[in-house]
This record gives sequence, C-alpha cells and structure tokens, in this order.
Amino acid sequence: MELVCARHGRTAWNADRRFQGQTDIPLDDEGRAQATALAAHLRSERFDLAVASDLTRARTTAEAICAGRDLRLMLDPQLREMHFGVWEGLTWTEIVARWPDLAERYEFSPRYYVPEGGEGWEQLCERVEAALRRAAAQLAPDGRALIVSHAGVMHAILHVVRRDGADDGAAVRVRLAPASIIRLRGSFDGGWTVDAINETAAAAETPA
Repeated sequence: MELVCARHGRTAWNADRRFQGQTDIPLDDEGRAQATALAAHLRSERFDLAVASDLTRARTTAEAICAGRDLRLMLDPQLREMHFGVWEGLTWTEIVARWPDLAERYEFSPRYYVPEGGEGWEQLCERVEAALRRAAAQLAPDGRALIVSHAGVMHAILHVVRRDGADDGAAVRVRLAPASIIRLRGSFDGGWTVDAINETAAAAETPA
C-alpha cells in the first residue's frame, strides 16, 4: 500500500514562524495558492482513502486535493499538530526570552522538552501511529491513502515508520515545506520504504 502524507499550506503564523500547535489558524492567501497547486500536482493520482486533521488549515488543504473526486474526506483529531501548550502563538525568540533556560537548546526542542500545558514527543508519536494504523487497516494491499496533517505529525510519521533501530534525528530536523509531501510504501507488517520527503508542486515544476 502507499501513503501520500501532505502538510497543509502556509498560514500567517507559519510566515511569522510562530508555534501553532492546536490553535486553529486558517490558511493565508499563499497557503490557499499552495493547496491549489498541490491539488493540481496530485490530480492524476488515485486515492482510495482520504484522512485529514480536523484543524482548519489541514482540512482546507485536503478539501482542495479531494475536490472533483468521488472520495469522502474523513477528519481525525489524532492527526492534529503537536500540542505546544503555553508556547502556542509565540516565536522561538519570544519563547527563549520567557524561558532563558532554553537558550542553549534549539527550535526543535519539543522533541526533547514538553512545553507547559503541552504534550511530549512520545505522546504525539503514539497517537499518530494509531491514526496511521487505522488508515492502513482500511486499505487493500494495493490501496493508496491521502493523509493531510502538520509538520510535527509528519515528523512523527517518519519516526513511526523508521522504528528499526535507525537514527531518525536528521529526519525529524528536516524543515518540511508548507504543502509538501512524504511518500511511504509498504505496510506495518512488512515495513515501510520512504520514497520521498519534502516533495512539493513547485519542485516538481522546476526544470532539472
């Protein structure tokens, strides 16, 4: 089976590099254009299942991709972005100003540090794996699913499918572009192959 995992398009908070988490921020004009471009990029591909986070930015992106298809979009709260607690709405500079002990860390600290009122990395991975397994259980061996979520969720997806002793630290630190794609092929029983990371409609249209 194949899983095409897409990140939502840009929001105003993405543009300002603010931690969004589960705050429900809609796409901005650029984000809507990115969702439209991603839909065109995927237009010729077959999907047997479509699942998205229920947050507006992911749902709107998924709706653009599903438009014109005989495909029902299912919303799954377990695909929501990582909950960043008191960090939500803040930039990394603002976070470090409030919590100076984080100054020696870096912007991907949620991988190692639980923000007050937020969730930990393992909690995120557990709920993301449960959502992935539910989706995979609905697919035939040759089935294809569209899964639209968030950067943190997609990092968790990479972690979940690479639980074979490999160091996934570099993958977790990859900056996933808005409206980018991770392509997975395989199964939970037989293992997964990562065919693409950070694939975007813009990149596909750029001459070699």
